[in-house]
Amino acid sequence: MPTSTTNTPSGTRRRSQPAVVISREEIARRAYELFLSRGSQHGRDLEDWLRAERELQPKLLQRAS
Repeated sequence: MPTSTTNTPSGTRRRSQPAVVISREEIARRAYELFLSRGSQHGRDLEDWLRAERELQPKLLQRAS
């Protein structure tokens, strides 16, 4: 997992927590599940993608803690 460092006002470097990300594959998988659950109606792909991101956000926060 990638980590980053930040400079503090005193000039010392501080290591931040590892970056936790939801993969595009996870979002795509959930968006596809939403698409299927709506009867495979086309034209709402952005809505499905954004909903998948919102649904997966709590899982992201759990991973980070």
